[in-house]
Amino acid sequence: MTQAQRTRVGVIGLGSMGMGMATSLIDAGFTTWGCDLRPDARQAFDAHGGRAVATPAEMAAHVDVVVSVVVNAEQTREVLFGPQGIADGLASGSVIVSCATCAPDAVVALGDELATRGLRLLDAPISGGAAKAAQGALTIMASGPADVFDSVEEVLDALAAKVFRLGGAMGQGSQVKLVNQLLAGVHIAAAAEAMAYGIRGGCDPQVLYEVITQSAGNSWMFENRVPHILEDDYTPRSAVDIFVKDLGLVHDTAHRDKFPLPLTSQALTMFTQASAQGHGGDDDAAVIKTFPGFGLPSHAANDADTGEEE
Repeated sequence: MTQAQRTRVGVIGLGSMGMGMATSLIDAGFTTWGCDLRPDARQAFDAHGGRAVATPAEMAAHVDVVVSVVVNAEQTREVLFGPQGIADGLASGSVIVSCATCAPDAVVALGDELATRGLRLLDAPISGGAAKAAQGALTIMASGPADVFDSVEEVLDALAAKVFRLGGAMGQGSQVKLVNQLLAGVHIAAAAEAMAYGIRGGCDPQVLYEVITQSAGNSWMFENRVPHILEDDYTPRSAVDIFVKDLGLVHDTAHRDKFPLPLTSQALTMFTQASAQGHGGDDDAAVIKTFPGFGLPSHAANDADTGEEE
């Protein structure tokens, strides 16, 4: 594949992560197509210099590398093989970079099906959030054949600060991502429990945050998510239901192999409870709302404090 061909990239899914990834590709000089069902997302992508379409099939003839940034294996299969899927229209040898969090065996099945059509798959889950996506500074944990890595190296470099090559076995990228999601979910749940316990015990929430972030109990998730609680801002950067899904995947793959994951099981229960209480679409820090008997920081309190200072 020539360099000119490699610059023709399509991104499927212009959500908080996909939009940042697509605009990073444009900023890096790639001719980039973007697909999303939402007109506002397509308009924003067009405004950044992209070429927007409403269905994956519409971009098939124009791209050689497809970056799929959808929610799960089912959506990945739909955008590839569904009625408006992209697979049938791609030239032989084209590469699909699958970024969804999936069970490893689901990725293996996708790779096998794509191979029957002369298409190549890179199992490439991502981590880093919307801000790092927009900066082209994600972490990509990927597995697949070396020649596939080599053919999309410059695309990956435009998207990520760090690309981990995890070998040629399809599904290893997804397995590592599930380990990451296990830790991320457990850490968020632990941060929520710690803050709820501290606030219930009379600690000033802001002071507690400052102390813990300078102490051995800190974690990246504590430092990143607790400010959402302090600011009473549960706008979803990553929603509760994402961890219902991802920890569910972790639990199911372990249960299949009769491997115990007690902390994962408890964190999954906490996120599921939060979702059942109506917080599924809220920021994942809203898992703190499952704890009873204490008052969370609120905008009303913050506004009152601001008024007094003025």
